[in-house]
Amino acid sequence: MGIAERKGRDRAEREARIVAAAREIAEREGWDAVTVRRLADEIEYSQPVLYSHFENRDAIVAAVAAEGFKDITTALQKAASRSSERRNAVKNVAMAYLDFALRRPALYEAMFVLPTNLRFAKAETRPELRAAFEALAAVVAPFCADVAVATETFWAALHGLAELERSGRIRPSARAERIALVVAALAGCRNGPRPSDE
Repeated sequence: MGIAERKGRDRAEREARIVAAAREIAEREGWDAVTVRRLADEIEYSQPVLYSHFENRDAIVAAVAAEGFKDITTALQKAASRSSERRNAVKNVAMAYLDFALRRPALYEAMFVLPTNLRFAKAETRPELRAAFEALAAVVAPFCADVAVATETFWAALHGLAELERSGRIRPSARAERIALVVAALAGCRNGPRPSDE
């Protein structure tokens, strides 16, 4: 292995350690506990070393979020594959989304709440974000002609439900009923297939 290759591998390993430490601290203590100084102490590197990898804390949050999008994509794809019936696939994906948001609150917060430079629906959108959107779009596509708008609406509904339930503003016991309403609305999309095609 050449020197440049070894340096590249070492750099990638340091970045992975920084991201893992940030994720661990955030899940244990919340994002307020994640500072560059704390991360430097945690992984035993100097702050300048961290800054050589990440411009600031927001960039670290974005790196954690990118990992989260890989994780949620896997969860959504697995949920969709559990059903051959289209409506059940939408329901399974919706439930998997909410389960992810509630089981991994700090990760979800990095992905959707904290400020980052991650952007959707742009030419420079990262592949991890595109894949997560496509996992939602895959179950929406059979019902609506404008898949992008329908997917954005489905995602917005799921995010709103996740945030309201995470903050204790809606009853967890009614989750299934709320998801049933979202699925029914999506299945009734005006530009979708005829009922016999479902």
